[in-house]
Amino acid sequence: MSTPNPSLPPVPPEPADKDIARQQMWRMTRRGFVRGAVAASGGGLGWWWLQSRSTDNGIPWPLRAIHRLNERLWGGAYSQGRLAPEFPPAMAAEPKPNGVYGWPDDTDPATWTLTVSQPEAVGRVFRLAHLVGHPRVEMTTELKCIEGWSQVVTWGGVRLADFLTAQGLGQRPGGDWYPYLSLSTPDSKYYVGIDIASALHPQTLLCDRMNGEPLPGKHGAPLRLVITVKYGIKNIKWLSTIRFQDERPADYWAERGYDWYSGL
Repeated sequence: MSTPNPSLPPVPPEPADKDIARQQMWRMTRRGFVRGAVAASGGGLGWWWLQSRSTDNGIPWPLRAIHRLNERLWGGAYSQGRLAPEFPPAMAAEPKPNGVYGWPDDTDPATWTLTVSQPEAVGRVFRLAHLVGHPRVEMTTELKCIEGWSQVVTWGGVRLADFLTAQGLGQRPGGDWYPYLSLSTPDSKYYVGIDIASALHPQTLLCDRMNGEPLPGKHGAPLRLVITVKYGIKNIKWLSTIRFQDERPADYWAERGYDWYSGL
């Protein structure tokens, strides 16, 4: 049996405040667990409630209501004079291609056509040569993807507003513009709907060049839309058809839960 060594100091008793600290930590841990459980339960109930709501154009109506609120906010802030920032061309680079929906097999510029139609009128067919003679525009702007990435790109083309006005398209006999445009690829596998105000914005282009070169196939050659006041999902590639109409058009990503307006 060992005996205490008198040369060693006695072990002091553990301070009482350590016991108090342990008790406080235990109580805090228990409270945190309870709060986390309540939050998780609330989130689960909220998700169940959301998914049990009736749908509006493919998604639960509360989400669609939020989209409409966003549209009112962005639409209220819209102005033809509010331009997207432009950057030095040296900052331009190739963006992610993203999306191959509607990429046709034949993209020969010599045979490519753009059909433009409107109510109570025969559709008109244009070739890329019809863009010649309209004022050319080159701008270095930021392409913003709804996924969260962005890229500065130099685009070249003709303002959609200049083309439509020169060809006498998109207006009723009285001079009023139709409120909406439906745009699609040749096979209609990708389609977007756009409001007329955004279509007539001075930075909305019928684009055939990118970063000083002819537009690459994966980026929409030979003709695409560039619309700086919208997210990339509205910048339709391989543009083949434009149709003016009174009703809001169908939109590929809006049918899959995204915001129809997609304003910036």
